[in-house]
Amino acid sequence: MHFDNSSPNLPVVLGDPSISNLNEAGRYYLDYYNGHICKLFIVYDSEENPFRSLIALALEDSILLQSVLALAACHKANTGRSFHQSEMTRSVETIKAQQDALSFKCRAMKELSGALHEAILHRRDSTVASIFLLIFLDLLESGSDRWNFHLEGAKRLMSSFQVSAQPQNGISQDPGEQIETLGATFVRPKLISQYSSSVYPDISLQETVERSFLGCPGYLLNAIQFFSLKRDIIASSEPFDQGTLTDHIQDTDRMLESIRNFDYYAWVSSLPQSHHSPERDVSRLCILSESYKTGALLYGERVLDAFAQRTTAQDDLVCKLIGLIGILKDDRTLLKCALWPICIAGLECRWQAQRDFLIGCLEKFWEDTSCLNVINAAKVLQTYWRQIDGQGGDSSQWIFTIGCLGADWLLI
Repeated sequence: MHFDNSSPNLPVVLGDPSISNLNEAGRYYLDYYNGHICKLFIVYDSEENPFRSLIALALEDSILLQSVLALAACHKANTGRSFHQSEMTRSVETIKAQQDALSFKCRAMKELSGALHEAILHRRDSTVASIFLLIFLDLLESGSDRWNFHLEGAKRLMSSFQVSAQPQNGISQDPGEQIETLGATFVRPKLISQYSSSVYPDISLQETVERSFLGCPGYLLNAIQFFSLKRDIIASSEPFDQGTLTDHIQDTDRMLESIRNFDYYAWVSSLPQSHHSPERDVSRLCILSESYKTGALLYGERVLDAFAQRTTAQDDLVCKLIGLIGILKDDRTLLKCALWPICIAGLECRWQAQRDFLIGCLEKFWEDTSCLNVINAAKVLQTYWRQIDGQGGDSSQWIFTIGCLGADWLLI
């Protein structure tokens, strides 16, 4: 993975007394986190980057510090493998980073387990931030470990006490909202508990791309949540009477229409931007938001198909989404935000040329991020393609079956 030298300086210098208790490895990984990790999990890196704001907080909180160091060490270890290798290169440097990552993670998990039993500690924003970082760590490790358990734990904590919508030091609930909403589309129905408006604030009132994990408009997140809830209703064992079924179909149809009317250009144009923010490519940011819009339409259409017990052709939408992904492929800033649309396109495409192109996009994604969940995303899609081609299954059924392919995947 290649990085430029434009990352903001480490919020604390290495000679600062606040890091005097860190050994050489700790200081190395703290600097690595600042230079590599902070820009990885955000749309645009800037002085407002919430992941970088965690550094000062981590120096005062052991759990958060161990989580930060685990992320850095795991990413460093991942750079020792390629997209097509089943195992990473066993260099001395890679083995050391892998061992360090496991050590930091074990300490974080052990200390977090103890902290959750302490009334004062578990009410800290830093504890919630640590849990979210462990979810990001799962993206680096596999995308199929314990992310859903961490997410449920974070939700319970946030519902039991008031976590500020925009903590002065640290990440907001925006990552949780996006992880929960987009992650739920690729797992078994009802795996994630029902959404609670009391857990997450109204993100439409506070959206800012400099603090956004993926850049998916809040309006579309709400729509995708709606479709997942509808899918879960279909998956329940309770039968519908005709009137209830008609209501569900009409509600889903109205939501689809609202997405079609969503103006992604107006959304991008309305995002606030401070003088500290980097320059944005408005046209590319529009492409990213349009890819989420198109993916949401495909997801909603399949939910509508399930209610109506039919399968409708969506070739035009699929081709459009693949075209949008093609524009993002060479944008190193925004491609890392587009795994969810790529996976939606992959589940819908039927032509080998489209599939080969999307695997190429995933390989480029890996080169830019070193997140192992993207390698697993490729494996999931290839397994699904073999099944759908060999069995001639219903192409609309992926909204129910994708979560049964070996694990509960976090493909974002």
